[in-house]
Amino acid sequence: MARSVASIVAGRMVAGAPGGTLQRPNPGRTAELVTEVSLGDASTFVGAAKAAKAAQRSWADIPAPVRGSAIGKIGRLVEANKDRLARIVTEEIGKPFAEALGEVQEIIDTCDFFLGEGRRLYGQTVPSEMPDKQLFTFRNPVGTVAVITAGNFPVAVPAWYLVPALVTGNTVVWKPAEYAAASAKALFELFVHGGGLPDGVLNLVLADGEQTYAGLEASLEAGLVDKVGFTGSTLVGQKIGALCGSHLQTPCLELGGKNPQVVTPSANLDLAVEGALFSGFGTAGQRCTSLGTLIVHESVHKDFLARFDAASRAARIGDAFEDVLYGPMLDERFAQRYETFLGWIKDHHRTYGSDGIGRITADNPRKGFVGDAEAGMFYHPVIVDGVRRDDDLFLTETFGPLVSVTTYRDFDEALDLANAHGYGLSAAIYTTDPHEVWTFRRGISAGMVSVNNTTSGAEAHLPFGGNGKSGNGSRQSGQWVLDQFTRWQSMNWDYSGRLQKAQMDVATLEPDLSFRL
Repeated sequence: MARSVASIVAGRMVAGAPGGTLQRPNPGRTAELVTEVSLGDASTFVGAAKAAKAAQRSWADIPAPVRGSAIGKIGRLVEANKDRLARIVTEEIGKPFAEALGEVQEIIDTCDFFLGEGRRLYGQTVPSEMPDKQLFTFRNPVGTVAVITAGNFPVAVPAWYLVPALVTGNTVVWKPAEYAAASAKALFELFVHGGGLPDGVLNLVLADGEQTYAGLEASLEAGLVDKVGFTGSTLVGQKIGALCGSHLQTPCLELGGKNPQVVTPSANLDLAVEGALFSGFGTAGQRCTSLGTLIVHESVHKDFLARFDAASRAARIGDAFEDVLYGPMLDERFAQRYETFLGWIKDHHRTYGSDGIGRITADNPRKGFVGDAEAGMFYHPVIVDGVRRDDDLFLTETFGPLVSVTTYRDFDEALDLANAHGYGLSAAIYTTDPHEVWTFRRGISAGMVSVNNTTSGAEAHLPFGGNGKSGNGSRQSGQWVLDQFTRWQSMNWDYSGRLQKAQMDVATLEPDLSFRL
């Protein structure tokens, strides 16, 4: 039976469906209905922002260690529901069950980290230049936060926002991807029940992109939203950035990637292939950190490509509840867009990696496919060799199971190619030469660098985020995300009983600068 899901504002389910209804099929078995979504509209978003604004002061007044304790209890409840939550994710978006379990573990890890941050929201006591005066700094919550997330990581990425926002004393309006509404509702319930959150502290808005933007714009105009966090495409991120900038706000933007992997002559080629296979085709290439372009030294290009082709052909693809590298496309819209990307393959390219290109069907089969390909939106993995730096395939994020390959002669050229697309999220290098490692680290524009590891994969206590077309330099995860959800406040306390003016009434010592030995 399909789950019925609707927006929840101030602890109450929103009646009706002013934004229409959405029927969400299982992407691996499209005849199977998973979720029926009642969508809200712009007014739903504004109502949620009002509720969050009204609840914020009392939530911030709860001592930070108590808020941290709530986060810890959320983590324990998520842990107790790990298998069930992962199954909802797999049913709804077709992510392999093993990956879905890892995604839920990311929530648990994030909660475990921020449990302690409730006791570590440190400020400083700073010496004054004047007597009988003390200086202090404090972290204050930003206020009300609007969080808009994509559906390829429907529970882990939202937790990266929700956990630090809540522990620092903010209230939240969360707008998840509507095609991942059941996963979002499940996570929402775990947060509310696990944390004992008062009504209005966390609000769930289900709406399409147009209505969400209109609601965000109206909320900003009304002064109801103090910070925006967005994970999604570069194009939409630019629009949200411009909107926030017009209100003198800096959003937290985590956008797309065209993540390079450099393979040097000294690389362990089998390890490099293993990394390319997982980061290029895991989640069907539908990650912001998915491998975009392999930049392979010309001396090992032929050998590497043969190994990568063999590994791709041998990979198990299909039913997400089986042991597979990847399952279906997340949603019909992504399948249609991926077809456009496949149209960018030109005559000067050579393709490898599978028995065909495009959707896997009885007429376009994949050897060793697991399950019924005709039942869902499954696509062949594609390796495209001979990609040039002016090709669309080189310059644009291709959200799907497609990996481009190009070659280089010297290391400066490899570094130039790794930066040429203008994205800056993640990058990897496979080498045994320390000089290449450190040269790559200094020269790459990416916010995250892997050495002999994949472009995909993050840990809860490291900063996550990108530069250029991948983001505005903001970071999530670990202690660094605290700067997104708090503002520094300084305070001076003069208890001298007289007015002391900074830079004017400063006691000085008189040195004898003419002294010589």
